[in-house]
Amino acid sequence: MDQDHSKARAEESAAMERVLTATQRVQSAFASLQSQFPPAGSGKPSQFALQTFDAALQELEDAQAAFDEMLGDLLDGNR
Repeated sequence: MDQDHSKARAEESAAMERVLTATQRVQSAFASLQSQFPPAGSGKPSQFALQTFDAALQELEDAQAAFDEMLGDLLDGNR
């Protein structure tokens, strides 16, 4: 049983780490996108910057949803 609990805690930690990493990627992608607007940029962001930001946001949504599901299970006593 202790091994199951240890595995569950490791999974929860990994899920939180995924959220943190995804948040950092959104922050980085946003900074890159923002730099393409005045005063530094032309106001016409590159397709790559837009796609990178969109992908980072999607990963954050996915990571948060997975973490929320895990947290719900934990709070319900199912983990």
